[in-house]
Amino acid sequence: MSKSTKRIVRGVVVLVVVGYFLPKLVIFYIACGLYDVMRNRRLGYEVFEKYFFGNGVLTWLLSPFNILLDILSLPNINKGVYRLEDLPPSHQAEINRLIDATRKQDVVGRLEAAAAEQKRSMFFFKWYGADAETIADIPVFREKYKYIKTIGVSIFNKKQSTSAHFGPLRATLRVLYNINDMNDDGAYIVVGDVANYWRTSKLFIFDDTLLHQSFNETDQIRYCLFVDIMRPTPAPAVLAWVVSAIKGLLSTGGNALLYSNWKVVKK
Repeated sequence: MSKSTKRIVRGVVVLVVVGYFLPKLVIFYIACGLYDVMRNRRLGYEVFEKYFFGNGVLTWLLSPFNILLDILSLPNINKGVYRLEDLPPSHQAEINRLIDATRKQDVVGRLEAAAAEQKRSMFFFKWYGADAETIADIPVFREKYKYIKTIGVSIFNKKQSTSAHFGPLRATLRVLYNINDMNDDGAYIVVGDVANYWRTSKLFIFDDTLLHQSFNETDQIRYCLFVDIMRPTPAPAVLAWVVSAIKGLLSTGGNALLYSNWKVVKK
C-alpha cells in the first residue's frame, strides 16, 4: 500500500469516527474545505489528496478562518497570483522600498558561508512584526514597516527543490524577490498553472495557501527575499490583530516548526 493510500485510509477513518459523534461539524468542514481547495487551478487528484490527507490538512482545518479573512478583505478579491500593481500604492511603496534597499546590501556575501552546507536554509530577520535573531545584521530588514510583517531570506542550494505544499493562513500575501541573478530557467516557482522563472522575473506575489512548489534545478545557489505583507482590506485592524495573535502563538520556535524542511539559521 502506497504512502498516499495509507494517508487516505487513515483520514477517512478519522472522518468517519468524528462524523459519527459530530456529523454537523464534519459536514461543515467538508463544505469549507471543498470551497477552499477548489480555489486552486489545475485541480486534480494530487491537489485534493494533499489538501485533505497530506500536508494541506492544517490549511483545511483553518479553512473556515481563512474564508472569514477573505470576506473581511472584500471588496479586494483574492487573485491568487498578483502583480505589484494589483496592490494599493501604500503596499507597493513598502515592497519597492525593501527591494531597493536590499539591492544595496551584500546579502549573498553575508549569508553564503552559513548556507553553503545546507540543502535549503532560511534566515529570518523579522517574524510577524517582531525582529528575529539571526547571524547577520542587515539594518534595512529591521526597519519598521506598516504592512510588511515577515522578512527572511530563503536559500536553495544547487539542485534543490521543495515538494508541492500549502501555507496555512491568509492574513498575509507572500512576496518573493530573487536577490541574485540566475543564469537559466531551471530556478522557478509554480503556483497552480502559473510558473515564474527567476531569471526573467525577480518579483513574485501570491497567496501561499494555494498549492505551490519551488525548484532550483541549476548549478547556482538561489537567494530569495521571503516576505509576508498584510492583505489589502477595509478592516486592517482585524487582520493586524490576527498577525499579532500568530506572533504570540508562534513566538518561540514557530518559524522552525512551520519551515521544518528548511534549516532555520539563528545565532
